[in-house]
Amino acid sequence: MKEKLTTLCYIEKDDCYLMLHRVSKQNDVNKDKWIGVGGHFEKGESPEECLLREVKEETGLTLTAFRFRGIITFSTDTFETEYMCLYTADGYEGDMIPCDEGTLEWVKKDRLWDLNLWEGDRIFLKMLLEDAPFFSMKLHYMGERLSEVMINGRAEDAGKMLEASEK
Repeated sequence: MKEKLTTLCYIEKDDCYLMLHRVSKQNDVNKDKWIGVGGHFEKGESPEECLLREVKEETGLTLTAFRFRGIITFSTDTFETEYMCLYTADGYEGDMIPCDEGTLEWVKKDRLWDLNLWEGDRIFLKMLLEDAPFFSMKLHYMGERLSEVMINGRAEDAGKMLEASEK
């Protein structure tokens, strides 16, 4: 199996994150989910080059200030492993454009939990909101159900982590 390398960014403004509601593509693993913006590496790109290109393509915005927050390893029983570089950004220039992958919307951070999010995203979003130091997280899914969580090499109870993310 071939691994995927991706970036994901949560752009901040006025106590909101820019969220992408993935409703446009038919065969989309993220169909109907809300996620940040980002995408797949192109040949020879650094994580930062991928981040800047993907944000520009999906939003029209040029990032001027961003922070590398963590590495997320996604493994599943059905798809190849994905390694995702996770960022937040609080500086940008330009005007937003429509996104061909879904609908972009500024969402208040305290309303994130009302969205249709992946279970693992709830855990790392809570860590971002708590300003956790740089972390490595492994999320293993069986179908759409989160079955394993590891943070910085330590196994965590997925159920307890999800429960804590709701608080």
